[in-house]
Amino acid sequence: MLLRVHIVAHRAPLAQRMTEILEPLGLSVTCGATRGPFWDRVGEAGDLLIASHPALPEPIEETVAAIRNLPDHPELIVIWNRENPEERARLLIAGCFAVLYSRLPDETMRQAIQSFVLRRHDASVERIRREIAETDYRLSDFDSPNPVMKGFLNIVRRVVEPDSSLLVLGETGVGKERLARAIHSESPRASQPFIPVNCAAMPETLLDGELFGYVRGAFTGATRDRRGYFELGHGGTIFLDEIGELPKHLQVKLLRVLQERMIQPLGSEETIEIDVRIMAATNRNLEVEIEDGRFRRDLYYRLGVVTLEIPPLRRHPEDIPKLLERYLREFKDRLGRPVTAFSDEAVQVLSEYGWPGNIRELINVVERAIILCQGQFLTIHDLPNAIVEKRALDRTLPVAHGIHSGAAIDQEHTHLIDKPWKDVRDSHLNELEREYLHRLLSITRGRLVDASAHSGISSRAVYAMMRKHGFKKEDFRPKKGRRE
Repeated sequence: MLLRVHIVAHRAPLAQRMTEILEPLGLSVTCGATRGPFWDRVGEAGDLLIASHPALPEPIEETVAAIRNLPDHPELIVIWNRENPEERARLLIAGCFAVLYSRLPDETMRQAIQSFVLRRHDASVERIRREIAETDYRLSDFDSPNPVMKGFLNIVRRVVEPDSSLLVLGETGVGKERLARAIHSESPRASQPFIPVNCAAMPETLLDGELFGYVRGAFTGATRDRRGYFELGHGGTIFLDEIGELPKHLQVKLLRVLQERMIQPLGSEETIEIDVRIMAATNRNLEVEIEDGRFRRDLYYRLGVVTLEIPPLRRHPEDIPKLLERYLREFKDRLGRPVTAFSDEAVQVLSEYGWPGNIRELINVVERAIILCQGQFLTIHDLPNAIVEKRALDRTLPVAHGIHSGAAIDQEHTHLIDKPWKDVRDSHLNELEREYLHRLLSITRGRLVDASAHSGISSRAVYAMMRKHGFKKEDFRPKKGRRE
């Protein structure tokens, strides 16, 4: 986190000297006027207030207490022009962090202040970590025997050390933030904060101030200065999730951050230099967003110095048993349940499921199953009906009825490229519709109401599809006991 230091001195030369002493420490330093009431010169004070002794109003104990009660609870370092053990003791008892003799060499004074800076910084980083509940994420969490994932992780490991911006793409639920955290935790910035920001979760009117901060009086209700996420993440990583939702005017400000490594809080004329690694993520097609005028092309290129697209779970089903076991251990401890394992049948059903919601959906299914389970083993009876019924639907008819695997399409239909896309699309959509309808009616035994409830399609639409493909309800009803 970028630390703020405010200097209040009774003489301009002392204020200038302190500014020069602090310059190498990488702080944000401001100075109050050298004349006028003390509290008018203090401002928000930030993390550390350095004040010359003559500038402090009496009684000193009340002044120190009031400073410590400012919004950011700053520490106070007092600069005095003479040695006085009794007065030094009184200031320390009152709560000052340190009392420094003004005639100390610049380097000695710098080292003394730096000791505070390091302590405050470490405490601030630890507080941020607690607030965002940061846990340990490692790239080894993504290890997989699947060739697709092996190739993907080989690329990921090459971008851990460089400080370049990253754009993480993938379907909803594939673990984009989890990957970003894992990269951060193994990067040179691992000891610094990781700040996640969901650009779609905050109103546009608040997002500017949350990202870049604001100063007192910037808008109605801004009663104090506020640090933005970029300033809080100084030295670490900021993760901008749902970057495709970022409003156009904030895209311009973000582009400036990427180009100049500077931010300008809302309502301020001053800029602040920051040092953060920026990672962004989206499940949108940003190239389409650019063509439609909703996303800046220059920002897209700046963010995507390296682009990582996480494969969906259905492309590495070998990992499903391992993921089930991992989240079973996590949730059974958290929920205090005596569950020990999934049954073999449950693992098979879950391994055959397509997981449209990816790992996020898998996590929810595991948590739900543990809550509902009444014994030590999770069975298919603890799984959502939709997953179990989907398996039954898929097994109702043989594959030869019309649906082929991706590999079969590659091998048997290489001639498709010779046809216009519209013809290929219409042909396959019609084939898919027929196969889906046949399986749907088979499992519901031709009952239109059940078919409608299962598919989410109206009964009228189901009936229209049946007429289109020449299906009759009677064809799907059990023949046992029917008179000839």
